[in-house]
Amino acid sequence: MRKEQHPKGWNAIKTNDSWAIFKIMGEFVNGFEKMSKIGPCVSIFGSARTKSDQKYYLLAENIARRIVEAGYGVITGGGPGIMEAGNKGAHIGGGTSVGLNIELPFEQHDNPYIDSDKSLDFDYFFVRKVMFVKYSQGFVVMPGGFGTLDELFEAMTLIQTHKIEKFPIILVGTEFWEGLIAWIKSTLLSFGNISPDDLNLIHLVDSEDEVIDILDSFYKESGLSPNF
Repeated sequence: MRKEQHPKGWNAIKTNDSWAIFKIMGEFVNGFEKMSKIGPCVSIFGSARTKSDQKYYLLAENIARRIVEAGYGVITGGGPGIMEAGNKGAHIGGGTSVGLNIELPFEQHDNPYIDSDKSLDFDYFFVRKVMFVKYSQGFVVMPGGFGTLDELFEAMTLIQTHKIEKFPIILVGTEFWEGLIAWIKSTLLSFGNISPDDLNLIHLVDSEDEVIDILDSFYKESGLSPNF
């Protein structure tokens, strides 16, 4: 009979997993209680590495300001870069500025433009991602890295599979996103791995005016509510 590998270590892991359920549950409860009181918001995603003098930082700031002027709040991941720009624009515009922060070994720290009573801290990425999806009336996706792509494709998957209601997903920056869109069309679509209608889930724009037009047009026909 084959000897069981590391039985004590595996049992300890299982025990720790059981206790972790309570911490996970606590993050969900705290997140739901705080986010449900904030009102309709739009999430802005993008790279934490974007500097404050770069054009996409400045554009994200302007987009966020216009979003709050249109009556929405702004949610970001709470960190530097594009996230800071989003919270800064919301703050300057006098609107709701929410930060869903997470502890990471590098890059992540709270930015100073989050409303003092609307900064939430998470240990678990998956809990944080639920908050973005549940309480966002739209995703504005600026140039970013793996984390930005993760949020983008998760939202598209959930809408595609009808697990959540459809909401606007807006990619900002043609020069950054056009290669990805071309690959989706030339490869995913041509291989039959997505349907032509799936391409309608996303919008590609370059200005704050286009972002607001898409949001306003969508919500003239749809109600504002949590997504599930």
